[in-house]
Amino acid sequence: MSAVHVTPLHLVGPRLALREVEPEDTDGLLAIYGDADATRHLSFEPRTPEQVQSIVDRSIASATDTPRTEYCLAITRRGERHLIGYARLATEPQQAATIGFALHPDEWGKGMGTETVHLLCALGFRTLGLHRIWAARSPLNEASARTLLRAGMTEDGRIRDHVFVHGAWRDSITYSILADEWTPIGDLEVGPTTDTASPGRGGSRRR
Repeated sequence: MSAVHVTPLHLVGPRLALREVEPEDTDGLLAIYGDADATRHLSFEPRTPEQVQSIVDRSIASATDTPRTEYCLAITRRGERHLIGYARLATEPQQAATIGFALHPDEWGKGMGTETVHLLCALGFRTLGLHRIWAARSPLNEASARTLLRAGMTEDGRIRDHVFVHGAWRDSITYSILADEWTPIGDLEVGPTTDTASPGRGGSRRR
């Protein structure tokens, strides 16, 4: 079987960059996904080293899918390689996608989340030609609410008992933004990707 050639995706903002996940990112991701504070408002409990390794492996493998429907990307500071966060965009039917991200606690409160959302919007709207992007947060995660609103998203509503985490069901607050509502921040660059979305195309995602 011949090897699958993948043109790496690379997005650059004023301070951050998103790049493809690499095998060397395991320790950096474990520092986030294995940390109780960093995962307090996420949809899962802290991950084990083995679980994080599996996430890294799946993230790398998803970049070779044809068509590509999932973009799992490392967040780094611009011009650096070290992973400080993890971002994901997964396409859905009707030219839509869901996004999510997590940053190391050392990077909280610096506006990094807002820039990450803008970079994901650049991927979705500029590169993939999407119409709508949405996200969800824990009702207790007010910092995430401010981040999503600053990025131009609109609060849509509440999904009741959306995820089961920490031994109980938890609601989610949802936000969305349309292509013609997004105002890019300055100095955004989007590198090549292996696939683009066409009108009406999408893929079902495993949750």
